[in-house]
Amino acid sequence: MTADEQKKAAAQAALDYIRPGMKVGLGTGSTANHFIRALAAKVKLEKLDIECVPTSSQTYKLASSQGLRMTTLEQHPLLDVTVDGADEFDASFQLIKGGGGALLAEKIVASSSRYMIVIADQSKQVETLGKFPLPVEVVPFGVKATAWKIERALRLLNLTGKLVLRVKDGQPFRTDNGNTIIDISLGAIPDPNRLSIYLNNVPGVVEDGLFVDICSIVLMGTDKGVETFKKASHRPS
Repeated sequence: MTADEQKKAAAQAALDYIRPGMKVGLGTGSTANHFIRALAAKVKLEKLDIECVPTSSQTYKLASSQGLRMTTLEQHPLLDVTVDGADEFDASFQLIKGGGGALLAEKIVASSSRYMIVIADQSKQVETLGKFPLPVEVVPFGVKATAWKIERALRLLNLTGKLVLRVKDGQPFRTDNGNTIIDISLGAIPDPNRLSIYLNNVPGVVEDGLFVDICSIVLMGTDKGVETFKKASHRPS
């Protein structure tokens, strides 16, 4: 199976966790898009009463075009489940997300859900987070000063890494919130929780792409089918 076929298989498997009347958070990115299309087909076929909260304008457009009914966290502050992809995940259900630039909304939505399901191909499984550059969303004001403070925070943790301001079409990439993203190439992150705390204490940092203690289930597509990982402390049916 190709990586894309593995993503599709994982997305299809996530439908088993969807029940009538659920409020569902929808992630952003190519893997999440497979789930959105699969969910729309299920809702249409089974005439399910499902409402969805998108994590980006891109997701909103796709989900709406597929006929899914949208809602907001203002209307429903607690969701039943969020289904999203990940750039990396480890055996402790820790994630790196934000490659698509929607990490802030993704973290807000996922942490507002009873549980989060990650769907991924097998290339996203790692022993230690950090091979994928860590996205950090920062406000545009004083971005160079914020980058310097991030480097200082990394030194306090005995970490070194290359910081790169994300660019798209020759201009600084802007999130749906109007912020910029600094991608940090660390190679390895031995303590994601501690790093997240340090980063979020830097003035100018809005949010980082480390998802710690948020994900409960990982559905990983492989050449032999979909492998399911469930966090021992949280095993929804």
